[in-house]
Amino acid sequence: MTTDAATHRLRRPNDPSLLILTSLADGPKHGYALARDIAAFAGVTLSPGTLYGAITRLEESGLITAEPEVERRRPYSITADGAAALSTVVSEMTRLAQVGSTRLHGLTWRSA
Repeated sequence: MTTDAATHRLRRPNDPSLLILTSLADGPKHGYALARDIAAFAGVTLSPGTLYGAITRLEESGLITAEPEVERRRPYSITADGAAALSTVVSEMTRLAQVGSTRLHGLTWRSA
């Protein structure tokens, strides 16, 4: 899968792949640490199947890479392509949030 195709799948703010990339942008983590970090910053609890399925897809897409095992845990790191995909999506989400905020502030509410 190309980086563009992978980036296209990251459009939803609660997308497991987006959450994993966001977590790994802070440094390498193993599965359990990823799940805890994601729950802390996004309030989203990923099931093991969802978490490891997304990790597999991200690794196959070249957006993350597995590091050598440490104490029977496999940490993952974001790759340069993963950082680029995350940067693109974050920029798009920021732009959307800014437009939404501007438009909300410009609304005049009418009573019926």
